Amino acid sequence: MMVGILLLTHAPLGQAFIAAATHVFHATPERLLAVDVSADQEPREVEQLAKNAIAGLDDGAGVLVITDVMGGTPSNCTLGLCNVENVQVIAGISLPMLLRALTYRNDTLNVVVDMALAGGQGGAVRVGNRVPATQQ
Repeated sequence: MMVGILLLTHAPLGQAFIAAATHVFHATPERLLAVDVSADQEPREVEQLAKNAIAGLDDGAGVLVITDVMGGTPSNCTLGLCNVENVQVIAGISLPMLLRALTYRNDTLNVVVDMALAGGQGGAVRVGNRVPATQQ
């Protein structure tokens, strides 16, 4: 069994993240889907698309739903999923978060969530060591 991953994002982010993960892993990861939400899409339609995707992704190990920004339409459409057994939702997708989730998804859903969050937090770093002159 393997945790499924659903990217529920503003269009075209989900497909772009899948393309980036495919590039990194040299193959399209299994049990990874994206529902890209367009600006004029009805929330009920988005919720139904998410539920259908979750049903197809869940092989018994659960599904991690990752959205792009808390408070946006995609994340708002996950509020009804937060209490569904074997479904966890996190917001704030980044490539380090997704890669970490994909790497650990043969573990439990809770471990995948923890590793995804750690990847997202650890993946945001300042590059270089110069401090702007105004802060010295």
